[in-house]
Amino acid sequence: MSRPLPTLAPTRLTVDYVDAAQLSALLADAQVLAVFGFGPDAPGSDDPRYLRVPLAPHGTAPLEVWRGSRPVTCGREGAVAWASDGRLQFGAIELDEVEDDIEAAGEQAYALLSQFVPASDTPHLLRVWNYLDAITEGEGDTERYRRFCVGRARGLGQFDTGQLPAATAIGRIDGVRRLQVYWLACDTPGTPVENPRQVSAYRYPRQYGPQPPSFARAMLPPPGVETPLLLSGTAAVVGHQTLHPESTEAQLTETFANFDSLIASARRHRPALPAQFDAGSRLKVYVRDADELSQVAAMLEARMSADVPRLLLHAVVCRRDLRIEIDGVHGA
Repeated sequence: MSRPLPTLAPTRLTVDYVDAAQLSALLADAQVLAVFGFGPDAPGSDDPRYLRVPLAPHGTAPLEVWRGSRPVTCGREGAVAWASDGRLQFGAIELDEVEDDIEAAGEQAYALLSQFVPASDTPHLLRVWNYLDAITEGEGDTERYRRFCVGRARGLGQFDTGQLPAATAIGRIDGVRRLQVYWLACDTPGTPVENPRQVSAYRYPRQYGPQPPSFARAMLPPPGVETPLLLSGTAAVVGHQTLHPESTEAQLTETFANFDSLIASARRHRPALPAQFDAGSRLKVYVRDADELSQVAAMLEARMSADVPRLLLHAVVCRRDLRIEIDGVHGA
């Protein structure tokens, strides 16, 4: 008589913000998939699981930690730093631009990503972050973000828009022409989620450039993988147009309206997901004007419970008329 196969415990990923003094202890933990420091004063490490994000924080920045539930192996393969627990993968690529050519850097980075991830045990992208200098510099189709979008799509090659990952593209402000791309991948595809208040980014009209941005608004994890809802960079865009370009407060309100709609869409697939941000959420708030960081912090304090962890960063959003953008995870 045959015996039933044992049921494997689900793979888990938690995201936390912790004190920067804990870096050594975190990297000694065999279940830590990735650790991120923020700004020029972040601690350093040559561990492949550690990445310093070059965005200046408002106040003292914590570390962001991705912790899994299985032992992690890590290493470097050419320009790719990686870590994997067999079901989830962290990867990162940093490339210096040659002659300020962000299109070529984007193409190269995504060509490397498109070679590395599909060949691994975790071939399905869930989430990608992109940080590049002077993101809105240039006019019309010469704008650097538009050129990056062209290079990214060329590096990806043929792709199914219905399987694009969630993503963020944000401008660093330190003048360093280095493209930073990092990601979360899985052995099983997730479920992309779109926002009914917004045109899907990959369907933006020609006025936003020759190549629409290549990302989904959010990503739900696959069955058997317990991760939060992965939220793309979200701002005051309704349909495909920016609203309230003269008011940071009004843009923040519109951004939260977009999150309400996006989370409601995700709850159709995952009804247990909380309808509002709570202690299980983790938010990164990108603010264009450094002089408004304290004001935005106060707005968030008035709008959300203190139990919702958030990190404010000085950064440039990918449209000149956008003053604020937020991404994060929800429903730990």
